[in-house]
This record gives sequence, C-alpha cells and structure tokens, in this order.
Amino acid sequence: MKTGCPYCTEAITFLDRNGVGYRLKDVTVDAEARADMERKSGQTKAPTLDWNGKILADFGVDELIPFLRGRNVKLEDS
Repeated sequence: MKTGCPYCTEAITFLDRNGVGYRLKDVTVDAEARADMERKSGQTKAPTLDWNGKILADFGVDELIPFLRGRNVKLEDS
C-alpha cells in the first residue's frame, strides 16, 4: 500500500469485509517492500497483490474480485 492511496484503502476495506487475509506492507516507508513490489509488478503503482506468485498490480475492486475468484477464494458476498 501507499499512504493516501484511495485504491489501496478500497482494496484493504474490501479484503477486510470479505474475510480475506493478507500481509500489508507500506511501500511509502519500507524501501525493501517498495523494491520487491517494483520487481514483481514491473511498476511503481499500488496497490499490488502477490497471491502465491500471481501478481495483480495497480487495481481497483472491479479487478480484484475476478482475480480472487479465479484463485478459488470464497468471498462473503457470494
């Protein structure tokens, strides 16, 4: 996540509401996490999600839902 990023806040809220666990890293203060995000996604934009090696970068909830469903994640709203 990046501090102040509305897409990051939206993704965190969605994951929390749907009971999806995650490990949060703030790339605005953690240089190692930022370098890892850039290496994995090929860009500097957030949010970036690494799901067992499958990367979803620079996304909103509209992209997050099918990404998670494609990985057989049961969402509480479905």
